[in-house]
Amino acid sequence: MGLKVAIQMDPIGGINPLGDSTLRLGAEAQGRGHELFYYTPDTLSLRGNDVTAHARRLHLSLDPKHYYDFVDAPQTLDLRKMDVVLLRQDPPFNMHYITTTYMLERLQPDVLVANDPASVRNHSEKLFPFEFAEFMPPTLISGDITEIVKFRAEYKDIIIKPLYGYGGKAVLRVKPDDDNFDALLEMQFSASREPVVVQAFLPEVKTGDRRIILIDGKFAGAIGRIPAEHEIRANMRVGGTPTKVELTKKQNDICAALEKPLRERGFIFAGVDVIGDYLTEINITSPTGLAAVEKLYGKNLAADFGRA
Repeated sequence: MGLKVAIQMDPIGGINPLGDSTLRLGAEAQGRGHELFYYTPDTLSLRGNDVTAHARRLHLSLDPKHYYDFVDAPQTLDLRKMDVVLLRQDPPFNMHYITTTYMLERLQPDVLVANDPASVRNHSEKLFPFEFAEFMPPTLISGDITEIVKFRAEYKDIIIKPLYGYGGKAVLRVKPDDDNFDALLEMQFSASREPVVVQAFLPEVKTGDRRIILIDGKFAGAIGRIPAEHEIRANMRVGGTPTKVELTKKQNDICAALEKPLRERGFIFAGVDVIGDYLTEINITSPTGLAAVEKLYGKNLAADFGRA
């Protein structure tokens, strides 16, 4: 018997059907006979014990020219009548995002929400790796300019990026001879008082950037990401090229260390970022990479998700 699956995501008409992981997850569920519903996070409502959204029944296709159809008119959907809710909206991880996790948490344990909304809320993607600090590069999280200056004096060549940034946005490299350092900090903290992430620059980023996909804590696949010419950012959103890779022993050790914590905390789908043998991020809000793995290896990772 098919399940009722609701997908909370950004406007479906704006996704890239060639690379979108949510599309592949939904198409796999549909292929198993499950009924799909689609809604955007701005339509969520909580009233008493009721969690609802303005949703539409959805039919998906992997044809990039015509990848979705709405089956019927919009309706007020009682999310308690769903079997599964896929939390797949993209960052930014802001108060709007956090509020949706509070609402979706009200559905548990009656409804499976993936990834677990409380765990998503409680685990910042750039802070979570500190639980596995033995695998991290030298990293500072701070809004204190004095501490950032001291870190730069120690490591010389550094990366500065927003703590809640995503997709490679606003990632800056500051070389030892860069005279713009003070101005960059001034610009950063005039726009936001949030702490920043400061890391020692890893030259391995040119050839050793990896996205590792873990499903229910277990290794499922991995891709290399090669930055575009004159770029230090390997994210595919900013022009990185996906390549086939084999994991090093240390990278396999990172996966082994993450397996149990991810599974116990309800992270069914995680995208782990490593540079060389260093862990840099654990992506759990809306991980990607399924389409790239399928294109490179011919493997449908969406089929590895729990079957019903």
